[in-house]
Amino acid sequence: MAWGGLVSAPLVLAVPSKGRLKEQVEAWFVDCGLNLLAEGGARRYVAAIQGFDDVRLRLASAAEIASALISGEVHLGVTGEDLLRESSGAIGERVLTPMPLGFGRADLVVAAPRSWIDVDTMADLDDVARLYLARTGARIRVATKYRSLTRGFFARHGIADYRIVDSSGATEGAPAAAASELVVDITSSGATLAANGLKPISDGLILSSQAQLAASLAPAWSRSQAASAVRLLRIVEARAKGKAHACFDWPLDQQDRARTAIAKFVGPAGRGAESGHLPVDAVFAAIEALAAVNVGPVTVSRPAYIVEATSAAADALMKALETKGFS
Repeated sequence: MAWGGLVSAPLVLAVPSKGRLKEQVEAWFVDCGLNLLAEGGARRYVAAIQGFDDVRLRLASAAEIASALISGEVHLGVTGEDLLRESSGAIGERVLTPMPLGFGRADLVVAAPRSWIDVDTMADLDDVARLYLARTGARIRVATKYRSLTRGFFARHGIADYRIVDSSGATEGAPAAAASELVVDITSSGATLAANGLKPISDGLILSSQAQLAASLAPAWSRSQAASAVRLLRIVEARAKGKAHACFDWPLDQQDRARTAIAKFVGPAGRGAESGHLPVDAVFAAIEALAAVNVGPVTVSRPAYIVEATSAAADALMKALETKGFS
């Protein structure tokens, strides 16, 4: 899907139009308190965010979003890190990834037939590849949609006696169809690989991927578009921090004793006149520490948002855009 140049004033944010990632992204918007409004008829390729009149949503596949970010057809997009990294040099040069989203997790792995009982490591694969070439006169075949990431990973392991075959369909089925001997593919649980008689190589993890809210550095950003992006990033970052912390409230006259008791648990967000924000995994230990010094009653709640004076994600984006220059 091509959208042409960004000639309109609104910020353009691309989100997945189908599949599990679409469902996760929509749930993420709702969780952040951002309501999506569908437009464009039954096919719903365009949408908006309630309360963000200066932001337009474009719906596309995750692969199309990655391409649009790299080419500069959109300002922001939610897509998989694997798709962005497959384009060599994209991250850092043409695309900024200020905010990993914590869902859409999957591993890009090298997998071999389960029947290859003596093959467990990349070094074993190197031996097999050289033996295969010596016996057949042909290089061992690797089916994948991730040519660049595969080449880089195999090069780091010193493996040269292989060739990549493009996978236009279900990559994991290539060995069974005699189209390849190995695969490099995305997996979340390993179940699909196992169902196709494959096993991940023990040191064959190429990338642990997750969904990213990414920013394109290719288009000409205006200051108003940057301001819209900062506003959005502040909200989603504040929500992420809220989900990761619990809020402790205690009587004001016990403040000094309480803060001393929980000092070792308090992270950067743990500030306030008579309360503290603690990582959720420290809650029970903090309760015990407060009880040990007779602080109470203590109320523990989960904040919807924790808004900091600065936003790491927004600051990273603005720094990159200011270096590039605004239109």
